Amino acid sequence: MQRDQLADFLRRRREAIRPAEVGIADGPRRRTAGLRREEVAMIAGMSVDYVVRLEQGRSSQPSTQLLGALARALRLSDDERDHLFRLAGHQPPPADGVARMARAGLIRMLDLLGDTPALVLSDLGEILAQNRAAVLLMGDLTGFTGDRRYLAYRWFTDPAARAAATPEEEQRHAREIVADLRAAVGRRSGDPAVAKLVDRLHAESADFRELWTEHEVAVRRADRKTFVHPRVGRLTMDCETLVTPDLGQQLLVLTPADTEARERLDLLRVLGVEEFPVGDTQER
Repeated sequence: MQRDQLADFLRRRREAIRPAEVGIADGPRRRTAGLRREEVAMIAGMSVDYVVRLEQGRSSQPSTQLLGALARALRLSDDERDHLFRLAGHQPPPADGVARMARAGLIRMLDLLGDTPALVLSDLGEILAQNRAAVLLMGDLTGFTGDRRYLAYRWFTDPAARAAATPEEEQRHAREIVADLRAAVGRRSGDPAVAKLVDRLHAESADFRELWTEHEVAVRRADRKTFVHPRVGRLTMDCETLVTPDLGQQLLVLTPADTEARERLDLLRVLGVEEFPVGDTQER
């Protein structure tokens, strides 16, 4: 861990970001160049004291999860993110594979979408980043670990992930998830991590095994889903998926499908965030 270099890099990157880039008003009385330390801490979900100690070169070694949060908060490019990991004494996350982080350009698009719910997913359905509107709608879905990071695994192994779905919707979603996973497996032929995920799904879900044998292939790009929110009820949303050129990451944008959904989404913005378990909002 190169503490002095890490401290200098973090400080300079913080000072280089305009508050407007992360949705913070840049008022006339603002004296700090770039972001304040407390603003970085808030965006990254860590204590201000730890950000201060990092910038003063007297912190403990940050974890890879904490570095990922800092990279997102500071809107680092892929090269800058890799440099951050090396300064902290860690190997950078792989450029490919299931452990990737959301690309800096997609993170910026989340900021620009503002009140429109949007999230970045890996091609295996792992939620890599969400904007505030998506967290209000769906809860924070970035906290899953292990196989539960992947939508397909949760869908086929956790009854709560589809308990609220009607039989017709449940089957349609299941087929779409399997077809999308099949497309990802085809693109990433030979990737052992992907192969092992499919093997575990085969071992744990008869429904998955049955759908997998049908060999349907389709990258999901547009859909309509109804979310049941614990505070405002049902919201029917149109889902548009934009993919990166290599199909490795996806930007999912959700817009209200009708007036009722728009009004309930507006109400949700007013109510703000209320703590509820990860994944508490069910799709159906």
